[in-house]
Amino acid sequence: MKNNKEKNNIIAVVGLGYVGLPLALAFDKAGFFVIGFDINEKKIKNLKSGIDSNEEISKKELLKSKINFTANPKLISGTKFIIAAIPTPINEFNEPDMTLLERASELIGKNMRKDQIVVFESTVYPGVTEDICAPIMEKYSGLKCGTDFKIGYSPERMNPGDKKHNVETIIKVVSGMDEESSEKIANLYKTICKGGVHRASSIKVAEAAKVIENVQRDMNIALVNELSRIFDRIGLDTHEVLEAAATKWNFHKFTPGLVGGHCIGVDPYYLTHLAQKLGYHPQVILAGRNINDSMAYYISSIMAKELKKLGKILKKSKVLVMGLTFKENVKDSRNSKSFDVINGLKKSGIEVTAHDPLLENEDIEEYGEKNIRDFGKLRERFDGVIICVPHKQFHGLNLKDFKKILAENAIVIDVKGAFKNLFKNSHYIYKRL
Repeated sequence: MKNNKEKNNIIAVVGLGYVGLPLALAFDKAGFFVIGFDINEKKIKNLKSGIDSNEEISKKELLKSKINFTANPKLISGTKFIIAAIPTPINEFNEPDMTLLERASELIGKNMRKDQIVVFESTVYPGVTEDICAPIMEKYSGLKCGTDFKIGYSPERMNPGDKKHNVETIIKVVSGMDEESSEKIANLYKTICKGGVHRASSIKVAEAAKVIENVQRDMNIALVNELSRIFDRIGLDTHEVLEAAATKWNFHKFTPGLVGGHCIGVDPYYLTHLAQKLGYHPQVILAGRNINDSMAYYISSIMAKELKKLGKILKKSKVLVMGLTFKENVKDSRNSKSFDVINGLKKSGIEVTAHDPLLENEDIEEYGEKNIRDFGKLRERFDGVIICVPHKQFHGLNLKDFKKILAENAIVIDVKGAFKNLFKNSHYIYKRL
């Protein structure tokens, strides 16, 4: 797009994670000059060499791009738009931890100039962009928001591992602090979003819309997780019940499982935090969170009970946990509930071995676990296996492969029910949520 260059529409994307990097590439493909900034110098070096540590973007695509990958924040001052894609985690008390967002706002403030538009994409509660980020940028820039620079918000809708729903195909929600900024931000995203844009009436509306997207999904999963516990006591297969119910035209079919990662298991706490500050105690949202957060220990307790039924001594039992990332086919272990499953097993005295073909040991150092990447290198006989995350690599395994590593009397817990047909005619005890 030659016009973009002629108009000096240079864009800086601050934060090159699973949101920022695809965004930078999309703008690069659209013909913009793109500054790709990240404070992680190792990441910048890798990206210049065509290496995406998340393995979402190919080496060919990275090397083909003209993005100026840099760890020098001064370069963002020469841009028309600054887009901040910063992680927003929670702390140990399930409260919003906006340290990274605040530091990014400070960094931008120190390196911005007049007439720029700063757009935030991080998931936050309503009010953060205007009440927290803007004042920080004003403080460190000496500029006045609304007069010297404008702000906006366009929530990310990235789904790691999903090649169909990406930044170029989804509908993008956009917002600005006033009509002028809203128009400019909408026109900017229209250049890359073939699915179109939806202009929210205000920044707070856009912030709220993003956070409830994940709240709704979290609540739906919590419902089926609770149903699975009830049906297990009745002696019913939850998946068979769901399949029958799904024949009704307006039934929404969700399946039970672990809810981890950096979105669905985190974002609801941002909204509940604000609600509590305003004097309202959310009941449904927090109840759903409690159910989902407890599922990992529920799964480990099932394994312990089944091992006891077989007459096995827990302290002499060995269990293999397969899949350590927060979702299938994604190299990201942040907030993965597989580690809670492992911890639950260990508390029962069970010896645990971890297996994930996507992760190096350095990827899970913080969890204190050792990972065996190659299934073929598993040499022990396990009394049980828990398939937490059904990576596509696992689908290539057959019953003979499992027989090599399982004891004669063993339990298989298939969290997502992805391998029912594989174990259908086996003698192993097979359970799915």
